[in-house]
Amino acid sequence: MEVSSFSTSSSRCWLRSSAIDTVTLKKLGVFQYHQGSVSMLGNKSRSQPPLNQSLFVRRKKYPVQVLCSQKKDIPVVEARSMDEIYDTLAERLVPTAASGTNTSATHFVGLAGPPGAGKTTIASEVVKRVNKLWPQKSCAFDQQVEPPQIAVVLPMDGFHLYRHQLDSMENPKEAHARRGAPWTFNPELFLKCLKTLREQGSVYAPSFDHGVGDPIEDDIFINVQHKVVIVEGNYLLLEEGTWKEVSSMLDEKWFVDVDIDVAMERVLKRHISTGNTPEKAKQRIKYNDRPNAELIFKSKKNADLVIKSVAL
Repeated sequence: MEVSSFSTSSSRCWLRSSAIDTVTLKKLGVFQYHQGSVSMLGNKSRSQPPLNQSLFVRRKKYPVQVLCSQKKDIPVVEARSMDEIYDTLAERLVPTAASGTNTSATHFVGLAGPPGAGKTTIASEVVKRVNKLWPQKSCAFDQQVEPPQIAVVLPMDGFHLYRHQLDSMENPKEAHARRGAPWTFNPELFLKCLKTLREQGSVYAPSFDHGVGDPIEDDIFINVQHKVVIVEGNYLLLEEGTWKEVSSMLDEKWFVDVDIDVAMERVLKRHISTGNTPEKAKQRIKYNDRPNAELIFKSKKNADLVIKSVAL
């Protein structure tokens, strides 16, 4: 299964025909069929099909539906299972990972979405698949040598403010209760990390210890062998302050779309699993998690690709 790039800047969506069993592509534009691919070109100077016109490409594997939004030209990836979506997203990135040109470049993929959307799992599963698939596609790879890991995850969680920083705020109780809101992160440090990686090719980044509740400095090493970095976090597509600069560093912007009630149910189970009572967990969701999720959903319009979450 191969998926090439989706370009929203030129109102164009490309999907390799070997990628899927059944693909539905919907968009107001001109449909052109080429051997091995489907191209949808938004060309106002040419005749346009009806709004609901669809194009189906049938293969033998499994169905993944890719829809192009008529309003913002944002492709939407849907499938019957998350495994199918992981495979599709990995295939999308493999050509970038396997490219023999500009080997020093790092391709940043931002993966945003609300709490409970499954961002961490999606990022890790896609990275695992890219690392498995890319040696098969790389024209410069020596099959006698153990392939390096060329895709890696950079989580935003490592850029939480430390607890002692929350303690020093004007209202420490409020700061701790709202931990996870945009203002409880350090986007300036996050931006510096991305710039260092972009300019120097390597960086030590922090991770987050959920047991301790604080970041672990220099716990993730990303170097020149990592050609694809999936940057995963809630607020990557915000347009306010430093977050907008963070977003500008990303080569691709993905958003995990999930029903907010489903997401909050997942978050509720997560809170209970860490020792909170159901009552305390529900209160935290009402006071913090759900307002954060509502803010995050407003940034979906800034995505290049929307991923429809499937029940896990």
